Amino acid sequence: MRSNFRHNLVTMLLALVAFVAADPAFAQAATAEFKPQVGQAGKDVIWVPTPKSLVEKMLKMADIGPNDYVIDLGSGDGITVITAAKQFGVRALGIEYNPDMVELAKRNAQKEGVGERAEFVRGDIFTTDFSKATILTMYLLPYLNMKLRPTILNMKPGTRVVAHAFTMEDWSPDQTDSAEGRTAYLWIVPAKVEGRWKIGSGEIELKQKFQTFEGTYRNGDTTYRLTHTNLRGDQITFTAGAATYTGRVTGSTMQGTMRSKPDAQAVAWTGTLFKPQ
Repeated sequence: MRSNFRHNLVTMLLALVAFVAADPAFAQAATAEFKPQVGQAGKDVIWVPTPKSLVEKMLKMADIGPNDYVIDLGSGDGITVITAAKQFGVRALGIEYNPDMVELAKRNAQKEGVGERAEFVRGDIFTTDFSKATILTMYLLPYLNMKLRPTILNMKPGTRVVAHAFTMEDWSPDQTDSAEGRTAYLWIVPAKVEGRWKIGSGEIELKQKFQTFEGTYRNGDTTYRLTHTNLRGDQITFTAGAATYTGRVTGSTMQGTMRSKPDAQAVAWTGTLFKPQ
């Protein structure tokens, strides 16, 4: 009698285990019980949610378009990735170390109907490749921003980087804005232009600090200090004497148009880097 009772009890328990394992809805409900708490500890930072109004502001600051690919570092509950996918219709990826947050973000994306465009992966932001992003978003502490800065500066020129609350020290942002009393910063990854460039029969020598540069133009006995310098991503502009040059930087080549004076006809010019510094 007691033996039969034990046998039946074991059978019932095994059946219950099999039911739980086989029923996705039951397993999902169990997982869905996770609710993040403001201030909860993470691998590198605590979790604090970003207001949706600021997320929208950040993405608009980055001039988001249909061909962009957004990657959010430390994606938390997924609000930035989901907003990018739902409101702006782009593909987006969130990299998050906490597996519970990853699953929560995936559920949130499904609820918002963007599960196909909004992807979330568990990963370490310092070892996961995010180089394919055209827009990079983050809400990280300053020392983490600085740790990531060398990697960010090696991304494709023109990549837009938007951060909530914290800067990257002496790399000044290209734009600052705010929403609900919170600040967002935009940087545009600049092309590398430091060095000596051959332009026709002359040359320019450039010194660069992030998106700013200065330099001189030399052609025979003529020397000009460059003025009206501007570098935005891979787009460069400068004036040497009365001539204004505009162009695009592609690796060790610059190409564009030059006007010898404001009302002159534009002519093509090419610059070739021959002595990087």
